[in-house]
Amino acid sequence: MSAEKKINDKLVKIVKDDITAMDVDAFVFYAAPDLQLGTGYGNAISVRGGPKIQDELRQFGTVETGTAVTTSGGSLKAKFVIHAVGPRFQEADTEGKLETVTQNALKEADAKGVESLAFPPMGSGFYGIPLDVSAKVMLAAIRDHLAGQTKLKEVLICARDTREMKPFQTVLETLS
Repeated sequence: MSAEKKINDKLVKIVKDDITAMDVDAFVFYAAPDLQLGTGYGNAISVRGGPKIQDELRQFGTVETGTAVTTSGGSLKAKFVIHAVGPRFQEADTEGKLETVTQNALKEADAKGVESLAFPPMGSGFYGIPLDVSAKVMLAAIRDHLAGQTKLKEVLICARDTREMKPFQTVLETLS
C-alpha cells in the first residue's frame, strides 16, 4: 500500500518499510540535540551501520533544534544518514521548527548530491508531534523544495505502519 504524487517531475511517495533497510541514497533520522544514537531507530542505525556513524557524529558535538548534519551510512544500504534535530511536541513554534528542520534536511541531501531520500514521519514517535501536523508541515516543505532547483528525484515518507501512513496519504492527495 502506497500513495504517490509527481511534483515538478519529482516523485513523492508514501511507503511502509524499515527506513534503515531501504535502498536509497540517504535517509533522515530524527535526532536528539546531542546526536547520540540511542534507542529505536538510533539503535538500529548504530547496530546495522556500525560504529563509524557515531564516530562521525562526535565532530558535531551538540547542535541546535532545526539543524541537520550528514554522516556516511556506514554498513547501511544508504550512502548517507541525515541527522535532523527537530522540535518536541508542545515546544514553542513546533510547526515552524519542524518546517525548518525538514528544509535543512532537504538542503543537506542536495549538498551531498542525493537523488533518492527517505524521511520518517518527523517527530511523531517518541517526541509526540501529532501525525497530522507532521504530515502537513513536512509535505508542504517537500513540495516547496521540489518546486525549485534540486538534485532530488524521489522523496519517500517511510511509515512503520498503516496508522502512520494514513495522515500522510490524506495530505499528499490534497497537496497542490
